[in-house]
Amino acid sequence: MKKKILITGGAGFIGKHICERLLNGKNYVYCLDNLYSSSLTNISPLFSKKNFEFLNHDIEKKIDINIDEIYHFACPASPVNYKLDPIKTIKTNVIGSLNILELAYKYNAKVFHSSTSEVYGDPAISPQSEKYFGNVNIIGPRSCYDEGKRCAETLFFDFHRSKKIQIKVARIFNTYGPFMQKNDGRVISNFVVQALNNKNITVYGNGKQTRSFCYIDDLIDGILKFMNTSKKITGPINLGNPHEIKIIDVAKKIIKLTNSKSKIKYLPLTKDDPLQRKPDIAKAKKILKFKPNININDGLIKTINYFKNE
Repeated sequence: MKKKILITGGAGFIGKHICERLLNGKNYVYCLDNLYSSSLTNISPLFSKKNFEFLNHDIEKKIDINIDEIYHFACPASPVNYKLDPIKTIKTNVIGSLNILELAYKYNAKVFHSSTSEVYGDPAISPQSEKYFGNVNIIGPRSCYDEGKRCAETLFFDFHRSKKIQIKVARIFNTYGPFMQKNDGRVISNFVVQALNNKNITVYGNGKQTRSFCYIDDLIDGILKFMNTSKKITGPINLGNPHEIKIIDVAKKIIKLTNSKSKIKYLPLTKDDPLQRKPDIAKAKKILKFKPNININDGLIKTINYFKNE
């Protein structure tokens, strides 16, 4: 059965991929974005489709569309963008989520919320499971995003308990792949662009901090599986790849894969930057049968090829 689906932040990195996958299912897709940290070029091939509609709208303002499902991605997700206007970032997370939840309540729509591994802060345990409450600095330069996402989760569960809204809350770990923005400050896009231009690879700190990178196609599979689970399954559920790797090793891999002449340049570690990131995905494996299939080498090659052609 065709569904009318609203995707907030739909012109962003993850949103663009979700739009494509849901359009392939012959749904009618409303892509909502204010283009604050995204680009129309990401979704330009979709404008020719009859079942696609772009809405240039800021989610801080209410919207009224009769829909069946909502995928809520609206929020700058890279430190460069969310630190640019921290007050707007908080408002997007809190007021934006409130507006989406009120819309879902009005039309009895099922709603997916893209939370983040940043709710765990700089974790004192590894891997991070959904039971861990996190170690977050509530007044630091990253707090606008970290605490904004934590508050958004609270809103989702309060609406679920008090108004019986169907919610799906996923905590998304580092994701990469084609259609990342070149200048958004994320590790892999930064390194790939620098390497392709034979510029210094900028590594913050000593490079021994770790991340767990999930290729975009694997993440989208997990999100769609989650949305198709029963009403009782609300999350939060971690979605990511548990393969942990040092940042310095990512830099070296990218230099090798691009045949680059780049050298590694070490810069001071940014404040509150987590030293470790590794998802416990036991819950996703059990409930969603979720298993990332694309390894870091294959994913990097696909990502490098995309940026080569940009």
